[in-house]
Amino acid sequence: MIRNYYGNITLSIIKPDAIKNGYTLPILIMIFKAGFNIKSIKTMKISKRLAIKFYNEHKNKYFFNNLIDFITSGPILSMILNKKNAVEDFRKLIGNTNPVVAKKGTIRNLYATSLKMNAIHGSDSNDSAIKESLFLFSDSSVLL
Repeated sequence: MIRNYYGNITLSIIKPDAIKNGYTLPILIMIFKAGFNIKSIKTMKISKRLAIKFYNEHKNKYFFNNLIDFITSGPILSMILNKKNAVEDFRKLIGNTNPVVAKKGTIRNLYATSLKMNAIHGSDSNDSAIKESLFLFSDSSVLL
């Protein structure tokens, strides 16, 4: 059944900076207006251990420790979003990781404050969307 969602889901995380700054509702409105449906949603405070596993692919990069400190600094809102071509369309909606160069009107252009505090995460591929969704929503029934 999971393959039925391949290409049609993405994982999104509204990050601690956006939550702290009160941007959760405006971001959710943008997501809905872009045609995404929420398949599953939860607010959580991610532990350092879980964050290290989630961002493992970046462990040898210079920004890894700062990334872990940031993502564990406050609550996050995790969502599995459903829409045809979800990953590609969501990446367009959120914009470039660097808000300075993010296209005008994208989530990061509007709500991110820096490259580090960039408001939102979106899966970067269909494979990552499945892997990340199952990682943060360990009950695999969310994809059935």
